[in-house]
Amino acid sequence: MRKPLFAAAVIAASLAAGLLSPAAADTQPGAVTFALLGDTPYGDAQQVAFPGLVKAIDADPDVRFVLHAGDVKNGSSTCDDARFATLAELFGTFDDPFVLTPGDNEWTDCHRTAAGGYLPTERLDAVRRVFFPTAGRTLGGHRMPVRTQAKDRRHRDYRENVRFTRGRVVFATVHAVGSDNGLAPWDQLPGGDRPQVRLAEFEARKAAALDWIDEAFAIAERTQAPGVLLMMQAEPVETPGFSEIRARIVERARAYGKPVLLVHGDEHVYEVEPSYAGVPNLTRLETYGDTATEWLRVTADPKASQVFSWEPQTVTAG
Repeated sequence: MRKPLFAAAVIAASLAAGLLSPAAADTQPGAVTFALLGDTPYGDAQQVAFPGLVKAIDADPDVRFVLHAGDVKNGSSTCDDARFATLAELFGTFDDPFVLTPGDNEWTDCHRTAAGGYLPTERLDAVRRVFFPTAGRTLGGHRMPVRTQAKDRRHRDYRENVRFTRGRVVFATVHAVGSDNGLAPWDQLPGGDRPQVRLAEFEARKAAALDWIDEAFAIAERTQAPGVLLMMQAEPVETPGFSEIRARIVERARAYGKPVLLVHGDEHVYEVEPSYAGVPNLTRLETYGDTATEWLRVTADPKASQVFSWEPQTVTAG
């Protein structure tokens, strides 16, 4: 009978230390169900169809929040403020809290001529301004308070990295994107690539991501959380842009020992990979992409042996 009291004491200590915000802490033991999306709406036609997806998810009485794994537009559409504002307004029509992690299409790939030839770091500032207008609050009809990395004076820019606990499970978003996590040259930028700017942005964001991963697992260990979910836009493959992040996830997941779900998008293929990177308790889940009619209904149940389960969903016409 000591475990509930111990867990409550640990959470109270974490709150006092500033590692958990009261709003982001949740000691309720019950299962929680949420929607998982990614790479949508991918183009104007899907943007028109997207309200149907919102309606279908809102109609599910068990869904408590929506996770979006990035790429809110395709790579050939413009990255202008007007498009961003329209998309943010669309995401705000969900009844439930809407949690987004950025994708490469909305900032680092905006150097492309078809996307407008923007300086990616300028578009990243715009992404934060439009999609994360209030640090520590999600989008959606019911804006959920979350812990944001912007509270850390070392990483004040990273309001998009957030963490919260539901059903005693720790959820964290990590800003890691396609195009080799932003290392790919901005070769279509007017005037050419800016390697010093690009590499400085990459190094700072990588440092923030590594610290945020460490914090997520530290909180999970201190609160005896039954599971951890990490969400990023792209799979952390073994390339220069992802190698350190991948190694850190593998190291921390292996040491944690309980179920860890690594969620991402980017490749537009629903895919499940148990024992990811050779870690038995680590599962990679790639959500649907390039569609406004398919999504994953995920449940985190602290009493289940695997904690996480999911079911593909299709939006029907009418």
